[in-house]
Parts: sequence; C-alpha cells; structure tokens
Amino acid sequence: MTTDPATAVAPEIDDRVDIDTEVLPTPAPAGPVITRLNAPALLSHLDGLAEILVDAVAGGASLGFLADLDRAAARTWWEHRVPEVAAGDLWLWIARDAGGGVIGTISLYPVTKPNGRHRGEIAKLMVARTARRGGVARALLAAAERAAASAGLTLLVLDTETDSPAETFYRVAGWIEVGRVPDYAADPMGRLHPTTIFHRDPRETAPGDAPGGPRSAGGPGAR
Repeated sequence: MTTDPATAVAPEIDDRVDIDTEVLPTPAPAGPVITRLNAPALLSHLDGLAEILVDAVAGGASLGFLADLDRAAARTWWEHRVPEVAAGDLWLWIARDAGGGVIGTISLYPVTKPNGRHRGEIAKLMVARTARRGGVARALLAAAERAAASAGLTLLVLDTETDSPAETFYRVAGWIEVGRVPDYAADPMGRLHPTTIFHRDPRETAPGDAPGGPRSAGGPGAR
C-alpha cells in the first residue's frame, strides 16, 4: 500500500508527544522555539523554509546550490523532502522566533543500512542572517543531538567548509575533526573549497551551551 506523504506522520521521539507539537527545551527563556516536523507540518512550513534556504545561499553558504537559487526552486527542493520525512529517512527541525516565524532549520539523516543503523548525518544547519548570534544554531544542533541519543544512535558525522566560521562553531560544540578533503564542494559563486569532516557521539554532553556560534555558523552549516 502506498503512503500519501502529505498525511503520513514521521515516527515520534517518544510515545507521549506528537512530533509536530513537541517543543524542545531551549538554552534560555527568550531563546528560539525548536520543533521537529512531520510530513504535514513540513508542507505547512515550505515557504518559511524556502526563505531560510535562499537567505543562506545568498549569504555565501555552501549547501549544494549556486547563487541563482530562487524561492520557487528552494520551495520545490523542500517539497521533495516530504516523502523522506514521511518515511522516517529524514528528521527535520525548525527554529521559530517569538512571532512564530521560521528563523532556522537542521536535518538529520539516520543511516538505514543494516550495518550502519547506529549512526546518522547532520545536514543543512541554517539560521537566518537576521537571527544569528542568538543561540539559534546551538539550540538546533542540541535538539538533533538529543534526538539521536534518544533513538540509540552512537555516532553522528557532518562536513562543513574548511576555515569557515561554521567549522569553529562545531569545534566549540564538541565535535571532533576527522580530516579535510580538498576541493570538495563549490560555494554559491562556483569556487571550490575544501571541507572538514567531523564526528561526535551524541550521548556525550556538549561542553556548555556556547553562544549561537560565530556570525555565519548557521550559514555554511553542515552541507
């Protein structure tokens, strides 16, 4: 039987709370509200997520897109993620400000291969340029790490542009460098840059809730 992604619900973090209504703790009372989205909720936030993606690419983030990305293409890209969320192949969170606007997002891809179900990959950590340095990136990353630990994952990996503020952000957040790969991906202007690969055991406690990372930490983020 084929599941309609618009009505399917991603697995809950626990059996007491629906994902779309689960509000995770944030570092401070005035901090962002972090919510994990199921497929229907993702459909309702396509416009906000498209704005975040366009803003990140316009700010120079290396996220798999070039500078000509427009809102329609960004919205379509997010829409294509709906089946992944519905199937549980993609875990997706958003950060919202006091007015309910989407100001950030993070993705986690749990590995589904039988020999890799203990690990996952962090991707697409993005924070609106107007909302950076407010703890949003750190709150999003912490939410993903907690969910991974709760699900029994023992290894997370990510890559980010070498020598970028995001690289510093992950170091401060307790991630461990594996190594660097030259000319790994192009920035929005088409220039190739190396990437730094990190890993982390999500069960470990992060070294304090550092500020939301450097100014661009939510921009380049995890690719």
